[in-house]
Amino acid sequence: MSVFTTLNLEEVRTWLRDFELDEIVELRGIAAGITNTNYFVLTQNNRYVLTIFEKNTLDELPYFVDLMAHLAKHNILCPTPIADKNGVALHLLKNKPALMVSCLKGKDIATPDLAQVGQVATTLAHMHVAGQQFTQQGHNQRGQDWFIKTAEQVVPKMFSADAQLLKTELAYQLSIDTSALRRGVVHGDLFRDNVLFDDAQLGGFIDFYYACNDVLAYDVAIAVNEWCLHHNGSDLGNIDHEKLTHFLAEYQRVKPFSVAEQQLWPTLLRRAALRFWLSRLYDFYYPADGALTHTKDPNHFKSILQQHIALAKTH
Repeated sequence: MSVFTTLNLEEVRTWLRDFELDEIVELRGIAAGITNTNYFVLTQNNRYVLTIFEKNTLDELPYFVDLMAHLAKHNILCPTPIADKNGVALHLLKNKPALMVSCLKGKDIATPDLAQVGQVATTLAHMHVAGQQFTQQGHNQRGQDWFIKTAEQVVPKMFSADAQLLKTELAYQLSIDTSALRRGVVHGDLFRDNVLFDDAQLGGFIDFYYACNDVLAYDVAIAVNEWCLHHNGSDLGNIDHEKLTHFLAEYQRVKPFSVAEQQLWPTLLRRAALRFWLSRLYDFYYPADGALTHTKDPNHFKSILQQHIALAKTH
């Protein structure tokens, strides 16, 4: 959610002329995340989020729009796409696809407590259940082909020990058969900055633009690698086993793991860490230009990957 495409208030007012909204009074850029441009659009009575897609084409986006609408109808806390008078939500803005959605209550949190971790787990499970009724198929932009291509781009720039770790783990992951694992709609990017809390109450999940059809337990692993860590003190970035146990218990209270999911769970934790280590390495070595951007530390997910590998060796 960085600002790559700059807008002013009049440009947005013109773009929204076919929407039935009250008067727009403020436009505010959002400087977080790393892929798309996001602005808060404030009217006299409401607040919305306007996203300009920097990498997606217009024909790639109906899946995400329809998915959010579907989940919202099934009482999953997520943004609702805002359509114009003709019922169309997706439009071009500065020759790039753009979408405006409702703005949920709350803000992201830096140090989630056990109760908040549990709410995330329960909501993710309900999202996975609701997604079973969504019939459209979304391709994983960060699937196996992307893993291979991105590794080829970053390995020549890495220190030899890190490059060897990456190549070894990638070879291991490519050898794993996940065909027995249940698939469905996954969020794919359920980080703390993509979950809002209104004080102690979960406000909702946002930023569904990595959502796709993939292994459901892999989505759980992505979330665990973010939410079940020590987020302060000397243990910063290390797995918090109390949070991990609680997350899995709350998720499985709604959607229990199958035997196959339990067996491959340690591997999926490693795959999720590898996925975000790779994406952060790419952003580190090939930074994008933007007015308000920031690059996240790749070593964070290297450390998480190493923790999972070490734990697997002890079992």
